[in-house]
Amino acid sequence: MKPYGIIILFVMLFLSCSSRQEKIVTPWGDSIAVAGLQERENFSNDDDRHLFDLSEILQAGELIALTISGPTTYYDYRGNHLGVHAMLCQQFADSIGVRLRWELCRDTAELLARLHDGDGDLIVYPLKGADIDSLGWYVGEERPLLYDALCDWYRPGRMLQAKAEEQRLLTPGGGVRRKVYAPMQNRAKGIISAYDGLFQRCCQPIRWDWRLMAAQCYQESTFDPNATSWAGARGLMQIMPQTADHLGLKRTDLTNPEQNISAAARYLAELEQTFSDIPSRHERQNFILAAYNGGAHHIRDAMALTRQAGRDATRWDQVSEYVLKLSQPQYYENPVVRYGYMRGRETVDYVRLIRQRYQQYRGVKASAPVGSTPQKSQNERHRQKYKI
Repeated sequence: MKPYGIIILFVMLFLSCSSRQEKIVTPWGDSIAVAGLQERENFSNDDDRHLFDLSEILQAGELIALTISGPTTYYDYRGNHLGVHAMLCQQFADSIGVRLRWELCRDTAELLARLHDGDGDLIVYPLKGADIDSLGWYVGEERPLLYDALCDWYRPGRMLQAKAEEQRLLTPGGGVRRKVYAPMQNRAKGIISAYDGLFQRCCQPIRWDWRLMAAQCYQESTFDPNATSWAGARGLMQIMPQTADHLGLKRTDLTNPEQNISAAARYLAELEQTFSDIPSRHERQNFILAAYNGGAHHIRDAMALTRQAGRDATRWDQVSEYVLKLSQPQYYENPVVRYGYMRGRETVDYVRLIRQRYQQYRGVKASAPVGSTPQKSQNERHRQKYKI
């Protein structure tokens, strides 16, 4: 680094975030106070790196964050990015009106190297000596406008608010708005739900026992077609909007029982192909249910850990042990793990509870005709009409 570069870095590390010279207007119309644009010209890039500062980030419409997976930094939870630092970074990206892209690294050395090479715009990970002291994040001296924007945006109370919000979302039932229906609509008549006919019809092409899908549906939504989670999942089978797009389901149809169940069946069929290397159908369905809840990538990570330990990666009772262990650093930081930290307890419980309910449902025969709700026979309607 050239001498004047060292001087500028020293000044950035110790000056307060209060000095401002100019403002940048975000796509939302908000005005962000930043250091003068002329200041960026004082930094030298003698190599071929193209380092984005705030003005380029706003123009591109994307902020690239580098991090290491962990319970407080970043982890994937049912298609959403959680961890206090991840949630804060998303709030910052929203405040400047850009999308946020995450790049996972193995260690701090990779974090710093990729930031230096221009593969990311900032490090969202607690580092000693970081230039955003209150967060522990690091931007680097080549991005003074982004540095000032972060200082201007962050307040200590944001960290406490993010922790409280994450805790609320992860509390069982705290993140889903739904009406709770009984797990059996009419045990005497062998009716599980109002959607038995749909389960029967949609499970035929994928060769699933419709009662297993009914048990999964109750775990997802308690048979409420209007159930909505904080993450955006909707409907009986709690399908995420992005998954709906992939499956060809219109987002406006997410709460339509027939469309929702049909799309979920197609997704189960896709996951069946993903885990086609598991020979036992019973075991494969356990893996499919786990992937539906926790993501196929995390389940594959647990399978890799199981194989590494010399155990059977095609048996759920053995793989589930490593799903649980993916919440521990010595496991989610293992080189064979590609997708990092996982809240495995929820996924293991998810499979267990569905299997328990399925055992309760197995005594119910497929007596309802194909359709959205059980229908009375024509003779029964005739008898009721004429009170025979």
